[in-house]
Amino acid sequence: MTRFLAATAALVAIVPIAGRAMAGEKEIRRQDSFGGSCVKCELSGRNMSGARIIGANFSGATMMGANLRDAKFLASVFVGADLTKADLSDSAMTGANFSGANLTSARLSSSEANGVVFSAANLTRADLSDAQATGANFRKAILVGAVLRSATLHGVVFDSADLSRATLTDVEATGANFVRARLTGANLRSAELTAANFSRVDAQGAVFQDADLSNASLSYGTFSHASFRSADLSNANLTGSTFDGADFRDADLSRTALNGVDLSNARGLTQDQMDDACGDSRTRAPRGLTVRICSGVRMIMRHDAPKPAMRMVPAMPAVPVPPVPPAEPRYIISIQR
Repeated sequence: MTRFLAATAALVAIVPIAGRAMAGEKEIRRQDSFGGSCVKCELSGRNMSGARIIGANFSGATMMGANLRDAKFLASVFVGADLTKADLSDSAMTGANFSGANLTSARLSSSEANGVVFSAANLTRADLSDAQATGANFRKAILVGAVLRSATLHGVVFDSADLSRATLTDVEATGANFVRARLTGANLRSAELTAANFSRVDAQGAVFQDADLSNASLSYGTFSHASFRSADLSNANLTGSTFDGADFRDADLSRTALNGVDLSNARGLTQDQMDDACGDSRTRAPRGLTVRICSGVRMIMRHDAPKPAMRMVPAMPAVPVPPVPPAEPRYIISIQR
């Protein structure tokens, strides 16, 4: 923090603000714009609400309990930073990088996190309810007990993430990637999961009640004792998954692929549902029910007119580009309101 304040005072000559901060004051609201580098800075408990942070580097910084409410930290780096119990509610962090950061019990509700990288970050019990996180990357992140209620997660990557006991009710996660994720005890009730990929997940005891899983892939996963009550599984692929004790009462199984699925201990299934789905000789239906065997996909080969032969033409040599001069050293800059 000393380097941060010294650079601020030297570059912008805001002596009164720098003096107060050096004296231990935690109020930073008057400094509403930051940029540059503050690696491993000590910012715990600081009030940075409404601050504007653009392209700054806070890697390894300690920001426990910091107030970043309504702040904008666009394209900034927080790799390995400690933001335990920090308040980032209503903030805008598009393009930011929180890889490996500690966001345990952090508040990110109603934040704008589109395209943000949270890979390998710890978001245990974090609150991301109503967040806008389209295209965000949570690969290998820890989201145990996290709350993502009503969040927008279109195309989000949760590959190998731990979402055990997480709350994802009413989320919009069309096309999201949950491959190899851990979803034991997670609640995805009424979630929009069209075309989402749940291949090879561990979703024992998860709740998908009233969820839209149409065209989704749930192949080769473990869904023992999961609830699919009134869920839309039309055109979904359940090939090779385990559904021991799973509840399918009133679920829509229209054209659902059940190849190699053992449903002998599944609950709530009816013959009408089994007639709507498609299985194969390896599919096991509950006692007293039978599965409809669907024929394989027929490949139609189209013989188009032959394409003209390709002629190899030597590529023109590239025009040499002069090297870009090195960038000027960057420092933390503050702008007084």
